[in-house]
Amino acid sequence: MGYIDDAFTKLKHNLEITQTEQNLAKARHEAIRDFVKSHWDLDDDFLTGSYRRDTKTKKLKDIDIFVVLDADGGQSSFRDQSPIQVINALETLLRQKWSSAARDGMAIVVPYGADDEVMSIDVVPAFKREDGGYYIPNPSAGDWLETNPKRHHELSIAKNADCGGKYVPFVKMIKGINRELGEPVSPSFLLEVMAQSLVKPPIGRYQDEIIYFLATAAERIGDEWPDPAGLGGDVNAVMNMTQKLAAANALNRARAIAERAVDLEDDGQDRAAYDEWKTLFGNRMTKP
Repeated sequence: MGYIDDAFTKLKHNLEITQTEQNLAKARHEAIRDFVKSHWDLDDDFLTGSYRRDTKTKKLKDIDIFVVLDADGGQSSFRDQSPIQVINALETLLRQKWSSAARDGMAIVVPYGADDEVMSIDVVPAFKREDGGYYIPNPSAGDWLETNPKRHHELSIAKNADCGGKYVPFVKMIKGINRELGEPVSPSFLLEVMAQSLVKPPIGRYQDEIIYFLATAAERIGDEWPDPAGLGGDVNAVMNMTQKLAAANALNRARAIAERAVDLEDDGQDRAAYDEWKTLFGNRMTKP
């Protein structure tokens, strides 16, 4: 293995959640789940999102919790209320203990601090669907969205196995680039949905796979990317055409940097290649 291969091995390690970070995240999300359970009748509560799928980039923000309300319990009337009423009720509840908790879209965000290893946790109220999956509030449209995050998790596990364990680290790398670019692709889950389709086993060198992904993602960002669980509609529906164009441009700029890095590596200019990659990964890329 060469210098750049070693740098990517170290990058993969740097992107992994440490035991200390896991312990802190666990203490915090369990405290929130226990608090909600002690006040509301829940059918279930579980971690979801990229933290659950192990595709979360650091620092850890927006760790997602679903609190699934018991349709026959003390909060059964919530099912007939508007999404915003249910979200407001959850905000009121959480503020009893976390005074800075605040609504953000379909979730209540419990913040801990921008410099904290676990910056924030998102709490999403949900109801079970009879045919599997969940209903979650969609306050912007005033209705309830269908989703199945447990299916997303299963798909990610299967894809990672097909790719010899290299898929999850690859997704973290792509998300790391997106974060370094200022997150032009939104939501970041869209990158995972695209990767599910675009990444084919066996995965080669991360350097080459990144170039291919960035090029294809830039070209196809405007395509329809349906929820892989078959429930939630198009994942890129939150971006308008202007935002999709800006995302394509950002992805193409990143691709050009990645191509330059690989060309430099091929020419034996490892230090210069490393510097190019560092512009895409920031302080997550450290010298081997």
